[in-house]
Amino acid sequence: MAKQKETTKARATEAVRKSFNLGNFKKKKGFANASVKFKEQGWIPLSKAFQDITSLPGIPTGHITLLRGHSDTGKTTALIEAAVNAQKMGVLPVFIITEMKWSWEHAKEMGLQFEEIKDANGNVTDYEGHFLYADRGQLNTIEDVAVYMADLMDEQAKGNLPFDMCFFWDSIGSVPCDLSVRSNKNNNEWNAGAMSTQFGNNLNQKILLSRKENSPYTNTLVAINKVWTMKPESPMGMPKLQNKGGMSMWYDATLVVTFGNITNPGTSKIKAIKDGLQVEFAKRTNVQIEKNHIGGVQSRGRIVMTQHGFLPDDKKAIDKYKDAHKDHWLKLVGSLDFDLVEEGDLAEDPISPNLLD
Repeated sequence: MAKQKETTKARATEAVRKSFNLGNFKKKKGFANASVKFKEQGWIPLSKAFQDITSLPGIPTGHITLLRGHSDTGKTTALIEAAVNAQKMGVLPVFIITEMKWSWEHAKEMGLQFEEIKDANGNVTDYEGHFLYADRGQLNTIEDVAVYMADLMDEQAKGNLPFDMCFFWDSIGSVPCDLSVRSNKNNNEWNAGAMSTQFGNNLNQKILLSRKENSPYTNTLVAINKVWTMKPESPMGMPKLQNKGGMSMWYDATLVVTFGNITNPGTSKIKAIKDGLQVEFAKRTNVQIEKNHIGGVQSRGRIVMTQHGFLPDDKKAIDKYKDAHKDHWLKLVGSLDFDLVEEGDLAEDPISPNLLD
């Protein structure tokens, strides 16, 4: 008897399934195809030197990209290159400068377009152009940064800011959370928790959802992530490069680019020397694609960074750069007949296949 009831129930269920239209159910619930389709992948290009060494066009739009490494290893050069090209594409660069090392002069030398606003005495009082800018004058906590970004995306959704946006944050790890500020303690665990709550559980998902075909705009986040080196956990262990601000941004990032080495910057200075005068001409630095969830390609190599962007690591490119910016070097060195001398050690320190292993 029980078996007969089970058979009857199974037949009834099968009959319902045959008459059921899943497409109609999706439409009724608002699960249209547009909600699952993604736009064709776009890119904000970086210099050919970067493209050649990484096998990537540049910064993937609609994603989160982390540029991490020790100080003065090429992170800001990559960030400004991306901002310059975003501006050329009509994408609105949104600069979030919480480390307060920003240089308008450097950005201008690399090609960022803006106008200097001057007072009656000729002193620069502001900068105007196709970009937004905020720093520690407005953004003193992780929560402030999150509110600022969320507000801009809300205004965009209302039609009050009709541009694709690319947020350029310099840098994660340079600003504490609200609790750290109120307690007058820069607590790393609290800061990491705030990053996870504000970004990992909220804003990062909004960035990624802008890739959907039904989203009228595409938003991108490029963030410099400060790092620290964790000592080996055992005599035979390896040092590890760790991100300040916790790991939530690493987990959500599609692309992670590491500049330099683990235990040292991994750069060498190329100096212009003339009659005892020494001026930094360029730096040679190591670059590694640590995480790539678009093409999967991971690469490591060397690149030359200059005041005007990246160059290939070869003498011909350096000579061409010297000639292209001869007025710049004539002003700094007083002559174009100067020697180039390299100082420093790019030798790779012992690394594991994945710096976070």
